[in-house]
Amino acid sequence: MSRLTTYLSFVRFSHSVFALPFALAGALLAARQTTFTWSMLGWILVAMVAARSAAMGFNRLVDARFDAINPRTANREIPRGLIGRTEAIAFVVVSSVVFILAAWRLNPLCLYLSPVALAIVFWYSLAKRVTTWTQLFLGLAMAVAPVGGWLAVGGRGGLEPWLLAAAIGFWVGGFDVLYACQDVEFDRAHGLRSIPVRFGVAGSLWISRTMHVVAVICFLGLAWATPLPWFYHVGVGVVAMMLVYEQSLVRPDDLSQVKRAFDLNGYVGILYLVVLAVSVYVR
Repeated sequence: MSRLTTYLSFVRFSHSVFALPFALAGALLAARQTTFTWSMLGWILVAMVAARSAAMGFNRLVDARFDAINPRTANREIPRGLIGRTEAIAFVVVSSVVFILAAWRLNPLCLYLSPVALAIVFWYSLAKRVTTWTQLFLGLAMAVAPVGGWLAVGGRGGLEPWLLAAAIGFWVGGFDVLYACQDVEFDRAHGLRSIPVRFGVAGSLWISRTMHVVAVICFLGLAWATPLPWFYHVGVGVVAMMLVYEQSLVRPDDLSQVKRAFDLNGYVGILYLVVLAVSVYVR
C-alpha cells in the first residue's frame, strides 16, 4: 500500500481533476450526436489517467537534476531515492502503452492520434529549456483533453471541442504562470525559461489574469456555438468568480498563497463539468 501511495504522489494523481472533467465535457457534448456507452466512459478514464501519468512521470525524469537542487522540489520521489530512474522510465513506458491501448479500444482515429497526443504532453517538460512560453505549452497539453473526449465518443466537426480546448488551454496556462512565479529566481539562476523569468512576477500576474479572462470568454462562446440554457451562463459566472478569487490570492510582493490558488483550480474543473452536464441534460 505504501508503494502505491508513493506512485500516486509521484504523478500527483489528485491533479487529474484538472484535465479529466474537460475530457468528459467533450465526450458529453459529442454524445448528443452519437451513442455514449459505459465502455467508452471507462476507456476514456483509463486513457486520461494513463496519459497524465506518463506525462508527469516524464516530467519528473527530465527535471530530476533540477528538482534535486531546488529547495521547493528536493523532496520529490526521484531526488529522495524513493523511485529510481530505471523504475521511473518503466513507469512512463507502461503508462504510455496503456494509453495507446485505451485509444485503440475507443476507435481507430484515437489510436492514430495517440502518438501525437503523447508527443504534445511530453514536450511541455522540455519547453522550459528552449522557450519563454513554457506555460502556454502546458495549456496546449491540457487542451488535448476535450478534443480527445469529443473524438472518443465519435464527434466529428463542430466548434464545441475547439472552444473547450481554448478555454482549458488559457485557464491552465494562466494558473501555471502563477505557479511558476515561485521559481523565478531559481529558473533565472539555472538558465531555465518561463513567462515569469521573461516578464517578472508583476507582469506575469497580468498575463495570467488576461489568460483567465480569455478562458471565461471561450466558456461563454460555447453557449453561442451550441445553445445551452440560462443555467450554463450562471455556472460560468460562478467559475469566473472563483478565478477572480484565485487571482486575488497572489500579489507581486506576496507569493505565500500560490499553492492555495493552484489547488482551487481542482474545484473549477469539477464545477464546470457538473454545470455542463446539467445544462446538456436540461436542454
